[in-house]
Amino acid sequence: MKATARAHPIQGLVKYHGMRDHDLRFPYHDSISVCTAPSNTTTTAAFDPDREEDVYVVDGETVDGSGADRIRSVVDEARRRAGVDHRVRLESENNFQTNIGLGSSASGFAAAALACVEALDLDLTLPDVSAIARRGSASAARAVTGGFSDLHAGMNDEDCRSERLDVDDDLADDLRIVIGKVPAYKETQAAHDEAEDSHMFEARLAHIHHQLGVVRDSLREGDFERTFETAEHDSLSLAATTMTGPSGWVYWQPETLEIFEAVRDLREDGVPAYFSTDTGATVYVNTRAEHADEVEATIADCGVDTDVWEVGGPAHVVDDAIF
Repeated sequence: MKATARAHPIQGLVKYHGMRDHDLRFPYHDSISVCTAPSNTTTTAAFDPDREEDVYVVDGETVDGSGADRIRSVVDEARRRAGVDHRVRLESENNFQTNIGLGSSASGFAAAALACVEALDLDLTLPDVSAIARRGSASAARAVTGGFSDLHAGMNDEDCRSERLDVDDDLADDLRIVIGKVPAYKETQAAHDEAEDSHMFEARLAHIHHQLGVVRDSLREGDFERTFETAEHDSLSLAATTMTGPSGWVYWQPETLEIFEAVRDLREDGVPAYFSTDTGATVYVNTRAEHADEVEATIADCGVDTDVWEVGGPAHVVDDAIF
C-alpha cells in the first residue's frame, strides 16, 4: 500500500482569505490560481497495518505539532474513505525554496492527498482528491487540478472542490512567471485565522466576486493584460486586509516594494509585466515569453535571486519513490 505523487505549487490570481470553517477549510468565496512549473513537491505515502504510529517527514525533517495535525487531517480523510485505520509513513521533498510565499503548502498537501489516495487504491477523480487536499490547505485543492484552477466555495465536499478552468491556449503557453525571491518567514495560518477581524474584510468580500468574473472571462478570451492587471490589484487588496487585522501583518520587505516599482517602470516602457504576491514577501512577475529575459534581468537588479517558471499541470502519480 504505497504510492508516490507530484504536484506543482500555485500562484494565487484571485486569492481567498479567511475561512467559514477553520477545520474543514471552507473559504468565504471562490479563488483562482495558476500552477507553476518546474517547481514541485514529490510525496511518497506507505500504509502498513503493522506500523504503530504515523510518521511525517518534509525535506528530511520530522514534522510534529500543528504541521503534523494538518498532514493528519488529509491522511485521516483518505483513510476514512478507504475504510482502513493503517498507520502511514509519509515523506515529501520540495525542489524549490519553501516558506517564502511560493505556495509550497499547496503543492505539499496536493501531493500528499494524491499519494494517499493512490496508495489506498481509491477510485477518485482529481476534483474528488482536491476536496481531500483542501483539509490541509485550501490552495492545495487547486494544486491538485493544476493549470488555471478555480476552488469553489461551499460547506461540503461536493461543492467546495477545485475544477480546471477553460483557458485560451495561447495565453497559457505564452505566460512566463519571473520569481523575485525575498526570503522572509511568513505565517499564513495566523492571517487566515483573524481575517474577519479586519475592517477591510467586508470591503474585500464586496468586490471579490467581480474580480473572479473578470479573471474567468479574461482567461477564456486570452486577455493577458486584463488577467494579470486584476491579479496585481487583488494582491494589493489582500495585503490591505492582512495589514489591518489585529496583528497588523506586514509581509512585504524593502525588496518587495523595489520590485513593485521596477515592474511599474517596465510597464511605462511598454513591457507587459504585472506583479503579484500571495501571503509573503516574494514577488511573482507575470509577463510574456518574449520579455522574460528582460524582466528577469530587471528583477535581479533589485538584489534578489530569480527564477523563470511556466504553467504547471495537475498532480500526478510518479514512479520515483522517496523511500
